Amino acid sequence: MVPVPSPTHLPQESWIKLEAAHHARVDRYAGPYLERRSAGRKHPVEDFLFTYYTQKPGQLLRWHPGNGVVLSGPKAAERAGWKYYRTLDDGELADVGLPPGTVAVTFDRRKFAAERTEAIRFAGIILGGTIARPAQFGCFGLHEWAMVYRQDKFHLRHEYLQLRLGSEGTDAVVEENRIRCSHFDAFRFYTPDAVPLNELEPTRENQRTMEQPGCLHANMDLYKWAYKLAPALPSELMMDCFELSWRIRAMDMKASPYDLEEWGYPAIKIETPKGKAEYVEYQRAFAAEAQELRTRVLDHVRPLLESARPA
Repeated sequence: MVPVPSPTHLPQESWIKLEAAHHARVDRYAGPYLERRSAGRKHPVEDFLFTYYTQKPGQLLRWHPGNGVVLSGPKAAERAGWKYYRTLDDGELADVGLPPGTVAVTFDRRKFAAERTEAIRFAGIILGGTIARPAQFGCFGLHEWAMVYRQDKFHLRHEYLQLRLGSEGTDAVVEENRIRCSHFDAFRFYTPDAVPLNELEPTRENQRTMEQPGCLHANMDLYKWAYKLAPALPSELMMDCFELSWRIRAMDMKASPYDLEEWGYPAIKIETPKGKAEYVEYQRAFAAEAQELRTRVLDHVRPLLESARPA
């Protein structure tokens, strides 16, 4: 049995400060994106987390304290109608030292576990499996190159961007290197001609046995698993995952075949030994950081798994 922690009480004067800090943290990223979207402009790096992943800026902006936290005060009443929140009864109020009639809400763990059982279990399988596998560091970000391999035969990807080495030079890099992508959600964007060049065959079905902690996309996806488990996880942890994903995306695109110098992202030239070494250095650092976050997310998943099991 995984012990369920005793509830923690946050009075309104405490939790509204945490909420405001979260809003400011989110706005640093979401504000410029919303301005660009209103103006009809794109950014190849900084739009990604808002366009590829399904969580929208308004959803990200909502602050959640996570499982086992009681929020009290008049403003807490606004959350009574939020999904997977519930109001405490007088007995529960007494348990956290609050007088009868106090307005207080908390995350509804039982309802969430009952309605989101499969999502909780799948997240536990992916995260638990990934954290236990050895990290691989030999891909050099070539998944992005495989997505535009011989693209003149197919549709252009990111038609507003230029290939740093041109089409022929890009194709040559793909042909001269081993392509070993282990992540299905990167592999599925390969051009048809690049698919047979990949030494691995990631699928949605084998995702749970193939994802490994050296993979940039698996580490970016920590953000996805965190928001899919909202509001069970504290928003501070979700934003830690978001910011890691943001930095990984920036490095991934620096190592891509695109010329992003004018966007403020100078190239990591993975077609050279120096560039490969630089890529691996970043990759190892991100993998170590991601494993720590993965552990923290799993710590929140385990009590949910316990609640999701049939009695």
